[in-house]
Amino acid sequence: MSDDNKPGLIGQIKDKLIRSKEKTAEAGRHLTGRVDNDHANRLPPGQHLVDKWPVLDLGIQPELPLDTWRLAVDGLVEHPLTWTFDEFMSLPQERFVSDIHCVTTWSRYDNRWDGVSSKTILDFVKPKADARHVIFHSYDGYTTNIKLEVFAEPDVIIAHSWEGARLTREHGGPVRAIVPQWYFWKSAKWIRRIEFSATDKPGFWEERGYHNEADPWTEQRYS
Repeated sequence: MSDDNKPGLIGQIKDKLIRSKEKTAEAGRHLTGRVDNDHANRLPPGQHLVDKWPVLDLGIQPELPLDTWRLAVDGLVEHPLTWTFDEFMSLPQERFVSDIHCVTTWSRYDNRWDGVSSKTILDFVKPKADARHVIFHSYDGYTTNIKLEVFAEPDVIIAHSWEGARLTREHGGPVRAIVPQWYFWKSAKWIRRIEFSATDKPGFWEERGYHNEADPWTEQRYS
């Protein structure tokens, strides 16, 4: 391979990271074989508590000026919408407190999120009868999928703030999804589009060996 065709440093780091995660899935690492269907324990099987919030991404942290940022909500909905940041901030705002459970085995309790609830979004766009799935599309090219009933859970929020301060770029600002009942790769950073679909569309990690559902209490880490 000529120097001109070699990936840049960022590309090399990204490829190395992705391959490492794929190997983790292939090896089935971190699986304990324990199941907690009743959520008897606050900490899911195989997880450990942390105080700080680790930063995990694909090696790209897009810079998104607020004056050009847009969030589209479309697909199988009666009223597709696109919001500017100011319009998003003018929507009904809520605060939720929830835990984070990352597939890399760390968990963090009692995170305070401010943003727009999934219920508010559903009320605005009104999914059509044949909508079954929701796909998050991010500004870094990342995608991930959840069922519509998961998106509609009362603790799901499209957040702009954490612990009373605006989300930083490294943690997915200006806006990210928070789906607290599933492993945190389902909580896409830097979202630009929320798509409602009749068919499932496995996302970036789901196509690379990670589970399609991602329930921490049944250790749905890998496919």
